Amino acid sequence: MSAEQVSSLCEQLVKAVTVIMDPASTQRYRLEALKFCEEFKEKCPICVPCGLKLAEKTQTAIVRHFGLQILEHVVKFRWNNMPRLEKVYLKNNVMGLISSGTQSILEEESHIKDVLSRIVVEMIKREWPQHWPDMLKELDTLSKQGETQTELVMFILLRLAEDVVTFQTLPTQRRRDIQQTLTQNMEKIFSFLLTTLQQNVNKYRRMKTDLAQEPKAQANCRVGVAALNTLAGYIDWVALSHITADNCKLLEMLCLLLNEPELQIGAAECLLIAVSRKGKLEDRKPLMVLFGDVAMHYILSAAQTADGEGLVEKHYVFLKRLCQVLCALGSQLCALLGSDSDVETPANFGKYLDSFLAFTTHPSQFLRSSTQITWGALFRHEVLSRDHLLLAMIPKYLRASMTNLVKVGFPSKTDSPSCEYSRFDFDSDEDFNAFFNSFRAQQGEVMRMACRLDPRTGFQMAGEWLKYQLTAPVDTGPMNSCSKTGEGLCSIFSPSFVQWDAMTFFSESVISQMFRTLDKDEIPVNDGIDLLQLVLNFETKDPLILSCVLTNVSALFPFVTYRPEYLPQVLSKLFASVTFEVIEESKAPRTRAVKNVRRHACSSIIKMCRDYPHLVLPNFEMLYNHVKQLLSNELLLTQMEKCALMEALVLISNQFKDYERQKAFLEELMAPVAGLWLSPEMQRVLSDPEAFISYVGADNKIADPVLEDPSGLNRSRISFCVYTILGVVKRARWPAATEEAKAGGFLVGYMPSGSPIYRNPCTEQVLKLLDNLLALIRTHNNLYMPEMVARLGETFAKALDMLEVEKNAILGLPQPLLELYDSPVYKTVLERMQGFFCTLYDNCFHILGNAGPSMQQDFYTVEGLATQLLSSAFINLNNIPDYRLRPMLRVFVKPLVLSCPSEYYETLVCPMLGPLFTYLHVRLSQKWQVINQRSMLCEDDAADDNPESQEMLEEQLVRLLTREVMDLITVCCVSKKGVEHNTTAAVDGDDDEAMATEVTPPASAELTELGKCLMKQEDVCTALLITAYTSLSWKDTLSCQRTTTQLCWPLLKQVLPGNLLPDAVSWFFTSVLKGLQTHGQHDGCMAALVHLAFQIYEALRPRYAELKAVMEQIPDIQRDSLEQFDSKLLNPTLQKVADKRRKDHFKRLITGCIGKPLGEQFRKEVHIRNLPSLFKKVKPSLETDVLENEDGEGLTALFEP
Repeated sequence: MSAEQVSSLCEQLVKAVTVIMDPASTQRYRLEALKFCEEFKEKCPICVPCGLKLAEKTQTAIVRHFGLQILEHVVKFRWNNMPRLEKVYLKNNVMGLISSGTQSILEEESHIKDVLSRIVVEMIKREWPQHWPDMLKELDTLSKQGETQTELVMFILLRLAEDVVTFQTLPTQRRRDIQQTLTQNMEKIFSFLLTTLQQNVNKYRRMKTDLAQEPKAQANCRVGVAALNTLAGYIDWVALSHITADNCKLLEMLCLLLNEPELQIGAAECLLIAVSRKGKLEDRKPLMVLFGDVAMHYILSAAQTADGEGLVEKHYVFLKRLCQVLCALGSQLCALLGSDSDVETPANFGKYLDSFLAFTTHPSQFLRSSTQITWGALFRHEVLSRDHLLLAMIPKYLRASMTNLVKVGFPSKTDSPSCEYSRFDFDSDEDFNAFFNSFRAQQGEVMRMACRLDPRTGFQMAGEWLKYQLTAPVDTGPMNSCSKTGEGLCSIFSPSFVQWDAMTFFSESVISQMFRTLDKDEIPVNDGIDLLQLVLNFETKDPLILSCVLTNVSALFPFVTYRPEYLPQVLSKLFASVTFEVIEESKAPRTRAVKNVRRHACSSIIKMCRDYPHLVLPNFEMLYNHVKQLLSNELLLTQMEKCALMEALVLISNQFKDYERQKAFLEELMAPVAGLWLSPEMQRVLSDPEAFISYVGADNKIADPVLEDPSGLNRSRISFCVYTILGVVKRARWPAATEEAKAGGFLVGYMPSGSPIYRNPCTEQVLKLLDNLLALIRTHNNLYMPEMVARLGETFAKALDMLEVEKNAILGLPQPLLELYDSPVYKTVLERMQGFFCTLYDNCFHILGNAGPSMQQDFYTVEGLATQLLSSAFINLNNIPDYRLRPMLRVFVKPLVLSCPSEYYETLVCPMLGPLFTYLHVRLSQKWQVINQRSMLCEDDAADDNPESQEMLEEQLVRLLTREVMDLITVCCVSKKGVEHNTTAAVDGDDDEAMATEVTPPASAELTELGKCLMKQEDVCTALLITAYTSLSWKDTLSCQRTTTQLCWPLLKQVLPGNLLPDAVSWFFTSVLKGLQTHGQHDGCMAALVHLAFQIYEALRPRYAELKAVMEQIPDIQRDSLEQFDSKLLNPTLQKVADKRRKDHFKRLITGCIGKPLGEQFRKEVHIRNLPSLFKKVKPSLETDVLENEDGEGLTALFEP
């Protein structure tokens, strides 16, 4: 290898690198240059001399960086095959570069420093300590040369800790060797870091005021920053004794540095990591030194200085760190202080609380929210919650909360000091809004904890604030933030509304807590009733404020239980709000704010009747007359409002506790509905799709789609009937106590098991209407037939499509912030039609879903129910879109099955679920096939008539439907012992639910009675098994993990005693391996699938040699290892190895089929060889330690300086 060769190659490389980095290069030219460089790195035998030549100081930074990258590549990928002398040559040259091959600390580019430190760390990972015992000495020597070298040494030590401890990017044995050697030398390393920090800080402080010394001072400051960063990489995991050594010298230094502007952020980071350490309580005690006078003084003065300098990003970041430090200190205090510990409440606890309160009252909403969790921990703490200093803090905390609950600080606005800070913390108003809502909920929690300790103060403050709001003049704010409906009305940004809103939340939180905390005779009833009177007498025409008033009425309502004579006034207030209008007799549609008030009033009435029925019962007649009066005018209320009021009446009628009386009442209440629903015209409309389309007006062409809607009244009649049936089925119940039920005539007998059988007073009325309901469901399902869709009028071609709101919810798009509360909701007639179909479909299925729990045996014994349901709800499923099938499964099939007594499994549930499960399997398989083909097709071939957003929506819907189906199967088949079904929330749960990495399914996941019943029928059994095992390779992680852990094994276990065909067994096993190929990159799924594959192999391999054949097809499987595993498994006489070891062995065998994330699929493997063990005999001397290496040469001399 001649010098000319190296020079000419280097010239070519310099040209290539210049082309790659030049923005003006053409794509082709750049690719060629890139290819040349990559091939050079892979194949050229003279990489090292070329790399060293390119890395010389005389080259440009880009070229030097490339030269160093070549050297890094050599160490990472060629080290194992390099001759010893070449390794030594490379190592010496790299150390030489650190010593004298870089520019000075202030001039050198940071990416050069970074890659240089990486090269050294890569060599350390391969050779230290066995073959390079003096590495730490060499670094120490280098650091003595000056600041430039010291900074690089810091980078090396930090990178080493990150690779070995934090990211653990090397093989286990090497990691252990290095970490243990680091730990053995930690005292030296720590004292080196501390000394470096101290010396450089001292020099920096001495010289920073002298302008002539400015560059030197800056260099020392740089080293100080590097030393702090490196310390941060070690403080997290070293023994606590190093952090607290020498009377906590390190913590003291960090506190001092908090007041050094250039170093304070690094110091705060280190302090935060130290104070957040977990571990034995005994070891953590010394951290209490931070509550001492000196430390407290430095922490607080640093906070005051940073805050006093206005909003500068650097200072604000520092303040956030300090706030976190105080939070972590609070957590340590809560952990260390206990009834059985000898730690005492610190003398400076009061000072600490004051400073903590300062953060809670800071203008930054983010800082305020950061303190909440710690306040909660303090208020909950068994010792501190009795401390007089903390109790004295409660009024101050509540006072601060009164300010913090006010929703101001939107980044786009300027109406509060918080806005300026929000612009640093939030990208948009929507972002801020989402943050504020969760912050407010958190404050509610903490306020309730505070009020548990001091309920009266909170109530008193709520009362004062409420009185103030009731008398304060309304301020709608500047023109752009007030309402468009009428003059002088608030918008959601108006100063008056944000105050009302905050006050309402405050009073709701503290009043509810007071009723929970105080004894009955301690409740300040007179004060509460006075407040209630004031609220009831308050009149407003502002819908937003009225909504707050109604919440306050609800919050104060428990006082009425002490003074029932106030109930009529409350009812009058609520009923007046049910028909609230801003402008009476207005022709414009109601604004969203007005709709909300009316809905709010209805739900308040329902809530009152649900939670205090005994209180309302004496006023039942008054309530009934109110409702009758409102219902008499067909146009006064929306259908939803009418039904809400009827639901309230039904809830009270449950208190009659008299079957005949309640039945007569329900008959009277439902008479108008029955009259309408059973009329010949309605019967015709409900049972014929064409007549139905025409009746609801979906076949019309409308000229003015906003104002014209001739069939609106017809639609509202159908809605009214369906809403009412649902309300009655949902709310009518027998008394909970068996004695009362018996006395009232609700008990009709006992089951063989001895459990009572009740009858529901609504049964007769509802069953009368059932035929037409099923006819409507059948008709609705048939609307999706192509010939029916073709009959929809021009305006309504998309009437059966999804609502925009539904689409956004499925795609996870945030709702727009303003949701324009104050503009009239002018929906087009198409939107109204879509809403009608969607709600109608859902409500019909809600009725069927509630019918089982409500009417029990009376419903399940309806003649031919299974046949009737199959010919209505389950008809024409092929044309029903996914977004309609999902709610059907969730709100109808699932509750129906769950509440069905086992006597009706054979007659009702199995005949229904059998065909359904078979159908769902076929449907989902086809959908996933389309998705998989779509992802395999190249982008160019994809047809453009299906835009991406539509594809995303369809794909997400298939995912959600899959979860719904798998959840339904699991609920039907597997008993919940140890398996928690989070039904509704989980189905729409995010994909990024934290996945556990070690998943072992609960051993007790057994089949339910229904599961066994279904598995007895061959076709259903096949459908269930095939669906469960096929779904493992569908691309939905959440569904895969749930199915694997909860469903697959119990189902398969059920058929194990029978004679399974060898092909079937191979198929099950292969399905799990395919699942691993698809989902192996997700830890949670991978662990669950490996466990399942292991279970199947262990259970079935002795009977089926075919499984071994499947194993042999796994890419890169080690045959001898498989033979060894197999022989142990098949030889019962051998001592069984521990479960975990067998499983680990099995996992190693199937590694070849475990999928990797895309980013790792094409990554070049780095191989780091293990060195001779450090821990062979009693400490061997270094000569013997470096035993015969692979090269057969004694490597003692390697890497000697």
